[in-house]
Amino acid sequence: MMSLLIKIDPENLPEAKVSKPMPERLIAGDPTFRTWAFDEGKEGRVKTGIWEATPGETHSIKGEIYEFCHLLDGVVELTEEGRAPVIYRKGDSFVMKPGFRGVWKTIETVRKIYVVIE
Repeated sequence: MMSLLIKIDPENLPEAKVSKPMPERLIAGDPTFRTWAFDEGKEGRVKTGIWEATPGETHSIKGEIYEFCHLLDGVVELTEEGRAPVIYRKGDSFVMKPGFRGVWKTIETVRKIYVVIE
């Protein structure tokens, strides 16, 4: 039987999936994304892992997705539509709730632990 306890260990990462932002989401720069998926959950509705982005700026559109983030490294500026920019740094945690729309600007390469609920 598979364990129901999963350790998210930044020092022991599985194979990374490397990607780029969709062209319609890119605002500035040439960011590269790396995702280390630890668990896809039941029917893929809950996902956990570590994600990294190099500097750049993209549109962030959550739709029906709820995402918790804890920054392991880096600096990002998030600007929700109609609101002032907010800076998050290593050690900070935040939630982007369903319906969030805004701009994700990676200032210094960022690495985060994420929990996504669809």
